[in-house]
Amino acid sequence: MTSTVYVRYEVLRNFRNWRFFFLALAFPLVLYFIVGTANRHARFDGTTFTLYFMVAMATLGTMAGVLGSAAIIAAERSSGWTRQMRITPLGTGAYFGAKVLNAYLRALLTIALMCLAGTALGVRLSATEWLTLIGLLLVGLIPFAVLGILLGHLIGPDSSALAVGGIVTLFALLGGVYGFQIATSGPIFAVIKALPSYWLVQAGKTALGHGAWPAEGWIVIAAWTAVLTVIAVFVYQRAGSQTS
Repeated sequence: MTSTVYVRYEVLRNFRNWRFFFLALAFPLVLYFIVGTANRHARFDGTTFTLYFMVAMATLGTMAGVLGSAAIIAAERSSGWTRQMRITPLGTGAYFGAKVLNAYLRALLTIALMCLAGTALGVRLSATEWLTLIGLLLVGLIPFAVLGILLGHLIGPDSSALAVGGIVTLFALLGGVYGFQIATSGPIFAVIKALPSYWLVQAGKTALGHGAWPAEGWIVIAAWTAVLTVIAVFVYQRAGSQTS
């Protein structure tokens, strides 16, 4: 199987997964319309509530979307599909590339729908603000895309949904997706600032007039991505050597 054929197959199969459409699309979209409509004229954190909540739901939905790779990969391993891929000429890079591409297609669809929903409820941003918001969200999602692949090779299909849900909830809580920070100073805050979810939330806040993404954010995202990539490749290749 060539890389091109594999990528095309993965994309088609990816969007037939109804669980993704519920968890990563329907849930944040429906929640946004329910809560956003009820608070359409309210303000929160120095901006309109509809803008703030749109960014929050886009952050939560995209995190769930890219980490959803874990459940897909776990199911593939259970069915023997991953083992079949190992005996083809498909390289590790092509395999990881296809998984990351699918994760980002899910994220882009989530962002697009949330932006349309926000516009429907009166959110208005300039072209530069839209591009900054979307671009930084996509950058902040990189380590989560890799983490989804890593988790898929470590957990089983029966526990994948619970594991992904718990990880998304924990990262969202510590990152401040829900509108509050559990710590704003001290050692706990230092730990929180070392998490990629904190900077993913900060990426979203750039559209809320809270300043630019600092160099620290880029460093944290790059460090998590590098470490998780090394671990994910090692786990994938080790599993391949054990089954060969």
